[in-house]
Amino acid sequence: MWMFAISSFFTWLFVILILGVQGAFIFEEIGLLQLGFAFWAPIILIVPFVVAWAYGVLSYKFYFYELTDDGFRKESGIIWKRYTTIPYERIQNVDIHRGIIARILGLSDLQVQTAGSSAMYNGSWGMSGAGAEGRLPGLSRETAEKLRDELVRRSKTARTSGL
Repeated sequence: MWMFAISSFFTWLFVILILGVQGAFIFEEIGLLQLGFAFWAPIILIVPFVVAWAYGVLSYKFYFYELTDDGFRKESGIIWKRYTTIPYERIQNVDIHRGIIARILGLSDLQVQTAGSSAMYNGSWGMSGAGAEGRLPGLSRETAEKLRDELVRRSKTARTSGL
């Protein structure tokens, strides 16, 4: 949950800073800027944190994955849901990534890459650079390693049990 909240916080902080600069000009025009820094500082500092925390908690609560008989299944999204199922025979590579914040918190990102789809990821804003089709952020180190080993085992079994 911390990874979702921290990531969300930096995204929302950027948005709030941009809106804050624009808002300062508007507030000055209508006279609200005269209330002073003591009035606006708590709002500017607390609102982005509360929004980011709420968004992070909700993102975490609505992020599911499971290993089914047919493939790796993932569900995510708060308002717009995204359902992904990756058949085991399509799995090419399973990576574990640990950035600096993730290492501090003892967390890992598991990335399941498939043939063809991993080169170009179709995100919310259209096609973008390399990305994993099945990404699980914020897993514990032990869970990520066990899940990686199980996915690799199942993908090898699925590829060798065909025709």
